[in-house]
Amino acid sequence: MAVSATNEAIGRPGLCSTICRELQEPMPGTAVVATGWLVVEQPGPWGRKAETESHLDPEFGARIDADAKKADLRFGLIRSPGRHADAVPRSHQVYVASTVPGRTWLLGGCVDDPKKLAELDLEAVSRGDRAGAVRSLPELAPVTEPVLLVCTNGKRDECCALLGRPIVNALAALAPGRVWEASHLGGHRFAPTATLLPAGIMYGQLDVETAAAILAAADRGETVLEKLRGRSTWTKRGQLAEITVRNLIGEAGLDALSVVAEDLETVTVKHLDGRSWTVEVTSESADPPRPESCGKEPFAMSILRAANVTPGAPR
Repeated sequence: MAVSATNEAIGRPGLCSTICRELQEPMPGTAVVATGWLVVEQPGPWGRKAETESHLDPEFGARIDADAKKADLRFGLIRSPGRHADAVPRSHQVYVASTVPGRTWLLGGCVDDPKKLAELDLEAVSRGDRAGAVRSLPELAPVTEPVLLVCTNGKRDECCALLGRPIVNALAALAPGRVWEASHLGGHRFAPTATLLPAGIMYGQLDVETAAAILAAADRGETVLEKLRGRSTWTKRGQLAEITVRNLIGEAGLDALSVVAEDLETVTVKHLDGRSWTVEVTSESADPPRPESCGKEPFAMSILRAANVTPGAPR
């Protein structure tokens, strides 16, 4: 039923995701930018800006969101799939992730009150200092299985609820405890959107089969190249360059590639084995203009393209 519901919603006229699919807008280079992630479970309804329009204390939500941004982290809310009593006192699941290759890790735990997150050393998370993060919030412990966050924030954009929630419900039976509803992940027009933690790799136009494959690949230390938007570790230009090289050489290893240099015209991507590539990245105005999300006026947003790829000298 979940899959058929998704199929019925895909292509509905007027939705920003329908327009995006019809125009075949490229997804590489469209992920958010953050070196780490902090998400906390908050059941109940979410408003357009879930951090301040939910059952989370709005003053605390605004403060932790702002502090996370200063530390180059992405803060958001998650919910378990299905119905739940949001008014019943309960503990709140927390996930903290560092996304940088070589310093990629995931911590998880439960807190009685989300305000406990004020004790978390956000700068330690940004540095990839796992021990420092745990010292600041002892409720956290290493999590060995990657988790998938799927945006279902319908108050932010209708597409996310229509297309995201059926994906979560279908995956809940396939991977219990590893798939969560998430607040705004960015890029509504690519719904259903998802983020894999701890790598911070983002996907768009997801389906159940691809989502299940993403989790299975992550368990092997690999990524799925299909429907890839980018790794939040890198700038948007870096995301495009990394994906371009992945597709060029067929590289699936999660941490096999790193963005090591950028200038105004090119991005340099390096492999763990020493190989490197220089990718020329250009920007163009979208033609025709399209809405960024449902209800917004179309505009000529910037679209990134990889023009040329030049292998570096053998080392």
